[in-house]
Amino acid sequence: MSQISGGHLVAKYLKEVERVGIVFTISGGHIENILDGLTQYQIRTIDVRHEQAAAMMAHAYSIYNNMPGVCLVTAGPGFTNALTGIANAYLDNVALVVLCGRHPLRDDLTGALQEMNQIDMVKPVTKWCATCYDIKRIPEYLSIAFRQATMGRPGPVFLELPPDILFVSTDEKSVALPVRRIHKTYVQPDPSELEAAARIINSAKRPLFIGGSGVRMSGSGDALAQFIDKTGFPFALLNNGRGALPDNHPLCINDGGFTGIMTGAPQADVIIAAGIRFNWVMQATKLFPDAKVVRIDIEPHEIDRNRASDVGLAGDCGLVLSKLLPLVEKQDHGEWASKLKNAYAAFLITEQEQRKNPSDPIHPNRLVAKIMEVFGEDAYYVADGGDTSYYGLAGFSSAHQAGVLIPAGALLGCLGTGIPFAIAGKLSHPDKPVIVLNGDGSFGFNSMEFDTAVRHNIPIICVVNNDCAWGMIKHSQGMSLGKDRTTCAELGMRHYEKMVEGLGGYGELVTEDADIVPAIQRSVASGKPACINVVTDPTVTSPATVMFYQNFAAI
Repeated sequence: MSQISGGHLVAKYLKEVERVGIVFTISGGHIENILDGLTQYQIRTIDVRHEQAAAMMAHAYSIYNNMPGVCLVTAGPGFTNALTGIANAYLDNVALVVLCGRHPLRDDLTGALQEMNQIDMVKPVTKWCATCYDIKRIPEYLSIAFRQATMGRPGPVFLELPPDILFVSTDEKSVALPVRRIHKTYVQPDPSELEAAARIINSAKRPLFIGGSGVRMSGSGDALAQFIDKTGFPFALLNNGRGALPDNHPLCINDGGFTGIMTGAPQADVIIAAGIRFNWVMQATKLFPDAKVVRIDIEPHEIDRNRASDVGLAGDCGLVLSKLLPLVEKQDHGEWASKLKNAYAAFLITEQEQRKNPSDPIHPNRLVAKIMEVFGEDAYYVADGGDTSYYGLAGFSSAHQAGVLIPAGALLGCLGTGIPFAIAGKLSHPDKPVIVLNGDGSFGFNSMEFDTAVRHNIPIICVVNNDCAWGMIKHSQGMSLGKDRTTCAELGMRHYEKMVEGLGGYGELVTEDADIVPAIQRSVASGKPACINVVTDPTVTSPATVMFYQNFAAI
């Protein structure tokens, strides 16, 4: 009679049913039997230096591979360390499976090591959470977790596994593994709603299509391409939806930055919003108060949130667009699209000049342009920070889906995501350059993950936009309080490149424009995880900071 432990049963399910190839984790006593099982079943483990980074890497892995990312954390502080990453994935609607240790069931209410009520703490930031109490039900619970993470609107799930079921064994033949099933159960609008939406679309004179992460999650690139080609709608794609159609598409009105929507939306008479939430950034009542709005979302509760829709189409973006396709008329909005592009270009004249011309000190827009000069569009880019995320979003362009990510764009506004996201990006696309543009403030959150990158030979390139401050906060305080009253906003000059060198990576300090490209080229040639620490102009303020300030000034 062949015996299998609970921890090995977890690994067997992950390998043989879900075909998981990578788990992000840190070792811990409560989960050591699962870790041993991952070794037994030859599942690659990426052991990080902080559980927050494990959750963030799994988050990004899900985006890059369009499948659930998996992280494994131990009980107590391992769990609480991961909470920020879990919450960020929840607000970003990303399929994340979190497996977590627990104090023994037999020790409840005794003051056991790392005893806490983890389930009630994690419940508000997960789609589903549970504790498994029976070794023979481990595969069943894992199957539920993966289904919950992916069905409907995706999101993180949490499964707590106590040592009482991980360190004991059972007859392997007595536990049947569930058959892996991917259920595609689609909600779709009533035909009358589709017809009403088509009437609005066909009558549009100045239309605009705005797509978000739901476009990417639904895999709707083909349906979107056909819809845009037939209707002639100018479009902008944001968040994880960017890249479903390329930035250089003739009807794309911007390069992924929110500023294109800010210049175009107020002039539009019809807006289609697909798979994107109306929130403090996408303030629909201010951006397009008079336009007719057709809204597409897999979550029916989003349809009228923060702005009543003229027609709400609840369902998967790809399915809804394919249902609309035979109902909409072939149109040419090329002249209108050109006007939007020209308006956007006029808005960006100053930024374009900053990208083209050297300056002393270096302007962040120029830094982004020089990075693009080296790597071009056949690369994956991540940006992390306040002002830094704006510069990366507006300046980077990629030919790949999810080729430009700014993880702080989720509602949580979470910093520290850049290095973990870049590591997951390189693991997902080892044959492509992966570059993260980090603010110097955000660099500090997860910079020890360079040790992870070195140990696992993951050669990411990190370029630090170093203005020696929490730039967005510093400039916002300057606008609201006065430049002489900024508090806790200065960081000073720090040699982040030396830290990375000390961890075994490659590092360079850059202070002159002419040295940016050669330094980046040397970092690539090193073959190591690299940090190029670029000192930039501390006085510049991004449009994102102005919007941030105005949002709070209105309170």
